Amino acid sequence: MNIPLKNDWEQVLKQEFQKDYYKHLREFLKKEYSSHTIYPNMYDIFNALHFTDFQKVKVVILGQDPYHGPHQAHGLSFSVQPGVPVPPSLKNMYQELAADVDFKIPSHGYLKAWADQGVLLLNNVLTVRAHQAHSHKNKGWEQFTNQVIYSLNQKDHPVVFLLWGAAAQKKVELIDTDKHYVLKAPHPSPLSAHRGFFGCRHFSKTNAILKQENLTPIDWQLPMNVNPDN
Repeated sequence: MNIPLKNDWEQVLKQEFQKDYYKHLREFLKKEYSSHTIYPNMYDIFNALHFTDFQKVKVVILGQDPYHGPHQAHGLSFSVQPGVPVPPSLKNMYQELAADVDFKIPSHGYLKAWADQGVLLLNNVLTVRAHQAHSHKNKGWEQFTNQVIYSLNQKDHPVVFLLWGAAAQKKVELIDTDKHYVLKAPHPSPLSAHRGFFGCRHFSKTNAILKQENLTPIDWQLPMNVNPDN
């Protein structure tokens, strides 16, 4: 369970791995992975950080905890592995994208193309038991991801935080809103998307902010198909 970070996040977060809470979390995860089916695969836990270097982060989309169905989670919030049906919340994100930025809806839910451009697809909790949503809540991940947000708060340039739903919006207290941008909306879940996620236009608003800050906007369009073997 000691999986090193592969890029500049290593220097940013190395102190966290030495703290007591993280040592307790690591022991908990060792037991969980040895006795239950846990998602994502242990080598994918930190993919949000691996795929998006600290220096490259321009946008944060904060999720809750990983999908808890087979083959879905791979370490990026809202994203699923190639070949897996698109989950309902992501379908609603695609619907809003289509209305907001002339997005063509792809056949998959693999969001790595966003991560490659500086969109940190971070969950609040990074692991979950199969078929048991929130089963790894309050085990230490929240403290770790708080530190991720705190570290981003120190960046030289502004970051756009997309906080959807009450759980994500609790992180706002960690963010210097005089320096960074926070866009809030209800969660894209079918239970709440109609209460204001649809029509929020967060994707075009994000790009308008990035342009205003002389940062390259995000190309939200995903490849129409992805190879499950990639």
